[in-house]
Amino acid sequence: MPKGILNQRLSGVILHPTSLPGKQHHGSFGQEACNWINWLQLGGFGVWQILPLCPVADGSPYNSISAFSGNPSFIDIAQLQALELPVYNKPVATQNQHRLALVHAFEWLQDNNCKPLAKAFAAYQQATPWLQDASLFTVIKHQYPRHWQHWPQPLRDRDEVAIRTFCKEHQHEIELEQFIQFLFHRQWQSLKQYANERDILVFGDLPIFVSADSADVWANRHLFKLHEDGSSQVIAGVPPDYFSSTGQRWGNPIYHWEAHRTSGFHWWKQRLQYNLELYDAIRIDHFRGFVAYWEIPADEPTAMNGRWVTSPGTELFEALLAERSELPLIAEDLGIITEDVIALRKRYGLPGMKILQFAFDSDGKNPYLPHNHTRDTVIYTGTHDNNTTLGWYQGLPEPLRERINQYFAHPNEPMPWPLIKSALASPARWAMMPFQDLLELDAQHRMNTPGTTDGNWRWRFHWDQVDAGLADRMKALNVLYSRQPG
Repeated sequence: MPKGILNQRLSGVILHPTSLPGKQHHGSFGQEACNWINWLQLGGFGVWQILPLCPVADGSPYNSISAFSGNPSFIDIAQLQALELPVYNKPVATQNQHRLALVHAFEWLQDNNCKPLAKAFAAYQQATPWLQDASLFTVIKHQYPRHWQHWPQPLRDRDEVAIRTFCKEHQHEIELEQFIQFLFHRQWQSLKQYANERDILVFGDLPIFVSADSADVWANRHLFKLHEDGSSQVIAGVPPDYFSSTGQRWGNPIYHWEAHRTSGFHWWKQRLQYNLELYDAIRIDHFRGFVAYWEIPADEPTAMNGRWVTSPGTELFEALLAERSELPLIAEDLGIITEDVIALRKRYGLPGMKILQFAFDSDGKNPYLPHNHTRDTVIYTGTHDNNTTLGWYQGLPEPLRERINQYFAHPNEPMPWPLIKSALASPARWAMMPFQDLLELDAQHRMNTPGTTDGNWRWRFHWDQVDAGLADRMKALNVLYSRQPG
């Protein structure tokens, strides 16, 4: 990874791989991903931002059974032939067919003498410390689909004899899950290299918390505030605010920070190291939680009766920085941000975030307004949690739309282009835009609506939506605003 990447003046596009076109049930690491990177290069972009690549439980990449594992659905079945593995001879347009293709490849490897690939797989198993627990958790989950707290007690509590017996009886299935992770890792590293060779940085996402029903909590119960049966004592969320009178009750277990401190923050070091193998830079979701987090008793139905609890953020970042020369991290510092949160971010030179869609609902001192931007930020027209810029603008009351028009001096270009150009012109280090904005798409095409469960995380684009001159137009704008790589 090149040093000082966060000091470069670049622009980029937010597009999760699930949104790529292709023949599989959602986007993959196949040829369409390479076509996408080629388009970014033609458009003069330097950054590709994605959401977490982990396995999903309900479609959301922020709710996963493993913070370390990769989502098997991203594996491109057609590429298996390059590894001398058989390509499944049936369509893989559904998740079940995709799974059968991976099983078919693994069983072929078991039955045939493919020494180079088998050797590479064995090396991956040896070099990946989280792999055994994550794969074991996945296989047990296949046997007992409920939350791990409701597994048979010996497996729930990781009884040594029970775990050893289960591993022996299910060795084939566990190795299959490990092989799937091997394929994921190999294909993703190849795709990331393809991007880097074209001067495209890959910008990933690291949620601060992990899911309660995950291998991370099951295998490391001492690192979380849990009852003896594994249920959470307290959970994460945010307090009541302008957007919600009862706050947000996320349900993630809270870290037992004293245990992390005692271990020298080993788990966090391992997590950061793994993520920096996946990405060139990382957005840390809910950064303010490293200063203080909203702790809610687990039996409370809302987030109202929580409390702020201090986190050892400085100690954690000192421990992380002790093992590397820099931290290529971007702080998601949205929401209730206090001076100590700003101080922690600036102490370690981490850019914060500004969202243009948040800029126009108050006076000229609004920190999201372009004239108030500073260099130590990443500017967004919107994120995966926002409406598309066109959908946002269309849903505003007329007086607010008129105020926006006045701010941009009655632009003769329709939305979303005034916000796109404003982001590119900003002094912020990076300027990021969801691909939906570049395609001028309305609210029907948003990626996620927070607080809802239906219809999220499913948006995909098709190349016939992309105007033939869009890459040239963006290249000219990136040159004009001095954001082209190099």
